[in-house]
Amino acid sequence: MCQFGRRFIEEVALQHYQSIFSGDTLAQYSESETQSNQGSHVSKHLRTLQENHFESNKDEEVFYPNSKRTKSKRMQRGENTSKYDECGKALKQSSSIADHQRIRVGENPYTGNESGNMFSQSLSLNTYKTSGTGEKRYTCKECGKTFVRLSTLSQHQRICTAQKPYKCQQCGKAFTQQSLLTHHQRIHTGEKPYECQECGKAFKCHSYLIKHHRTHTGEKPYKCQECGKAFKQQSSLTKHHRIHTGEKPYKCQECGKAFSHRSSLAQHHRRHTGEKPYKCQECGKAFPQQSSLSQHHRIHTGERPHNCQECGKAFIHPSSLTQHHRIHTGEKPYQCQECGKAFKCSSRLTEHHRIHTGEKPHKCKECGKAYKAYSQLTQHHIIHTGEKPYKCKECGKAFSRYSTLFLHRLIHTGQKPYQCNKCSKTFNLPSRLTQHHRIHTGEKPYKCQECGKVFSQQASLSQHKRIHSGEKPHKCQECGKAFRLKSNLNDHHRIHTGEKPFQCQQCGKAFRIKSNLNGHHKIHTGEKPYQCQICGKGFTKCSQLHQHHRIHT
Repeated sequence: MCQFGRRFIEEVALQHYQSIFSGDTLAQYSESETQSNQGSHVSKHLRTLQENHFESNKDEEVFYPNSKRTKSKRMQRGENTSKYDECGKALKQSSSIADHQRIRVGENPYTGNESGNMFSQSLSLNTYKTSGTGEKRYTCKECGKTFVRLSTLSQHQRICTAQKPYKCQQCGKAFTQQSLLTHHQRIHTGEKPYECQECGKAFKCHSYLIKHHRTHTGEKPYKCQECGKAFKQQSSLTKHHRIHTGEKPYKCQECGKAFSHRSSLAQHHRRHTGEKPYKCQECGKAFPQQSSLSQHHRIHTGERPHNCQECGKAFIHPSSLTQHHRIHTGEKPYQCQECGKAFKCSSRLTEHHRIHTGEKPHKCKECGKAYKAYSQLTQHHIIHTGEKPYKCKECGKAFSRYSTLFLHRLIHTGQKPYQCNKCSKTFNLPSRLTQHHRIHTGEKPYKCQECGKVFSQQASLSQHKRIHSGEKPHKCQECGKAFRLKSNLNDHHRIHTGEKPFQCQQCGKAFRIKSNLNGHHKIHTGEKPYQCQICGKGFTKCSQLHQHHRIHT
């Protein structure tokens, strides 16, 4: 209800009425009335404004916006009073057909004098002028947000009040706006009316076509003010900006972990639920994400669409190409704040950081064993399932890990593509090269929390820890004897089989263990690397030096 006692069907209509009959307007006419005693003219003028903008219900003094009353009546009657002959589109108002025709032919007769911008509708020009002055006359009572247009306020208020009047007849989903319902309905109908002139791809929404078109033009109109990086979409810029602000608004209710993107939270949540809705039709393997399934499918097809411009190497994933490219550039943008070590990808830094914290967030539900990396848990889980999905096409041998199959393939090809810059030694894996490189640098990044001993490899630290824990996970099936290392079990197993695979090329003598062959080989070369510090005598084996030490003690 306004100050004149009039009531309105909608709150937004009241605001519009009050903006017309504002305090400034009344004061202006009050002053005019005092000066000229022509109050009747004011009354007539106010009535004219009222009649032009609002129509009342004759039975009850309730006011409606004229345009809305007229449109509402036509909608109730189902009238389409005007029809455009070119495209057959039906319009509720005769004025709409002129506006629609201008959109079709691209005519923009309304000009913004200050900026020179052209508009197809006078309403668009008026809105532009209002936005240019910064004037926002319409205020939401729920949250206080202000708007330039009355229609925008109406749409916004449905969000605040959770009102969704537009309902889909197919599935029952409701929306705040008619346009959103129209877009949604195309999911059921399959209609894609917006077609790209460049490649023929079609879309449900005009906004999707505009975004897609930037793929052809390369246009990136949304620029980050912090780092200058540009994006094709506003939403991408918004997500990117959270890198600078550190904002992570999406929080997991299970573990409290926060994410910068809603999609990342949805993917993370499936780790708790174990849900894997995306299943491969070839091998039956299921994935928590559609993108993971798409990438996995390329294993079966052999497709590697992402090529390195430097060396021509191809990759299944675009992220793999990005990481590979840093081999050529030497770039390591992700640095550890604890020790200063840098990495090519963020996931490696995250995993490395757990060396310092000791965190092992990924736990096996079968046996309770925990891991620093999710990939390690996935690999471990295959022990329980016995699954070996990766098969060698050369010999038919199957493996539980793709990395193991990749290594195995190199037996057939003999390829060692990774070369050390210091000594030119070559390796079949980049990880082997990294481990080897630490011989030259002396780097030992893996430290035992129990005794402080450091190691150059993670595997060496894991093996060393078993000295403190007493764990001997590798058990002989023949006699029950257990070992800390799998290699020790393999050596031991040859006692039962009698196998001696390591043979001396000089004399033909064979050994169960490779270290024994190495020790034996020194008999032929005369090498005695173990020297007594007391008398200078040399020995071929370390055990011989220990026995000799007893002479001096």
